Amino acid sequence: MTLRHLTAATAAALALTASAAQSAPDTAKVAQGALHGAVAGQVASFKAIPFAAPPVGDLRWRPPQPAKPWSGTRDATAYGPMCMQMRAVTPDVKQSEDCLTLNVWTPANFKPGGKLPVMVWIHGGSFTAGSGSNFIYDGTHFAEHGVVLVTVNYRLGRLGFFAHPALTAEQPGAPLANYGMMDNLAALKWVKANIAAFGGDPANVTAFGESAGGILINDLMASPQAKGLFAKAISESGFGRIPGLPMAAAEKVGVDYAAGLGVTGSGPEAMKALRALSAEQLSKPAGQVTPILDGKVLPEGPAAAFAAGRELKVPYIAGGNSWEASLFAKNTPLDRAGPLRDQLIAAYGSPADLMNVQWDLGTEAAVIEPDRLLARLHTKNGQKAWVYYFSYVPAAQRAQVHGLSHGGEIIYVFDNVPDKPTPYGGRTIAAATPEDRKISQAAMAYWVAFAKASDPDSASGAAWPRYDPATDTVLEFAADGVHPRPAFHKATLDLVEQLAAAAR
Repeated sequence: MTLRHLTAATAAALALTASAAQSAPDTAKVAQGALHGAVAGQVASFKAIPFAAPPVGDLRWRPPQPAKPWSGTRDATAYGPMCMQMRAVTPDVKQSEDCLTLNVWTPANFKPGGKLPVMVWIHGGSFTAGSGSNFIYDGTHFAEHGVVLVTVNYRLGRLGFFAHPALTAEQPGAPLANYGMMDNLAALKWVKANIAAFGGDPANVTAFGESAGGILINDLMASPQAKGLFAKAISESGFGRIPGLPMAAAEKVGVDYAAGLGVTGSGPEAMKALRALSAEQLSKPAGQVTPILDGKVLPEGPAAAFAAGRELKVPYIAGGNSWEASLFAKNTPLDRAGPLRDQLIAAYGSPADLMNVQWDLGTEAAVIEPDRLLARLHTKNGQKAWVYYFSYVPAAQRAQVHGLSHGGEIIYVFDNVPDKPTPYGGRTIAAATPEDRKISQAAMAYWVAFAKASDPDSASGAAWPRYDPATDTVLEFAADGVHPRPAFHKATLDLVEQLAAAAR
């Protein structure tokens, strides 16, 4: 064999090896380098993939920068650390300011360049806690249904949502304040550029999230910077009337926060002193954290954007749970009801049952009526919308709780109801019953159908009609199964709408 033939044969062998490596179910090649993941059953997973540079040192409180490439093959078999938590955590919890990573689950037989639908999950946690590595967000079952599932870490607390006059002076004209939101935008851009390596279709991305994540979905719908980054959206418990904090008010909060840490002034020395503080010092609990109306990333709140027809024109699902008020330490919406107080009490119950009235009014005022509002506005703007309501509670708990608590739908949506009692968040999740599994499988089927076809349709169950203000039909996941409910809670929601109008 001549040298020329030997060279050609070697090249062919190397090409075959490269092709085999690329198609192996536990390997993938993204823009920054090669990844080695793990395969379990019919699913491949790749964890702790950097989608942006570590936001540390001088990159603290700046828009996320591109992730640097690596040499060799990066191990992607274990989760990375959570972003810094602004809540007390146990010593075994790994948290770090260097946390901007995402996790991917995909069918083990994926083909690079394939056209599988993609879903990107934005976690909740009041913008102060949480991560994409929570076991209830495990994407295995989505991947088993032919979906590429991505979960994202983003900056939290004052590291993620922070305004200060010194920052404004330091970075004139730059996007400010919503660093956690910018992280999610960066993650979506990374997905668009790289998800084909896992068999995903970058043109068919569904962004979805719950609580703080649901708020961020609604905020992304209102953000011009999100245009083209996802093809559809689902907001779970997204508090659709939350307007965002005005920049001037946010800067005042930032000044007070910095002063509490011993940093005063509004010049470069203030930023130098703040960046000299440790991530732990900057993550001590200090008031409510919320997205900020910075004028660039978030120019206006979702309700204002939808009302003006400026929201992203993509298919949209919104919904909430029957006991969202479980989130609130103190439920006193009646104190703000004014002349509607007596009507609200009569509509929700009676003066002898004020606790339940407060819970139901709080639930509908915070989440359920805002869902209806955004769906109505999106539909008015010529777009497709659907609304759901999750009231299902396991039979053994129905006599003990008022309804499905805030966040309670997630374990069903991800079909991660456990086979055995499982500790979670200071309580124990009971082993799933056949009834639990039926609801769980139904929820996942609708979410998957939406990801695949931009319409939840029937998902082989009850039809889920598009939202129409003329019928106000909502799909309810209830103790008696999954059913479309026309004129859903119309009497109480109309009163809540009046209450919201009076508060403006």
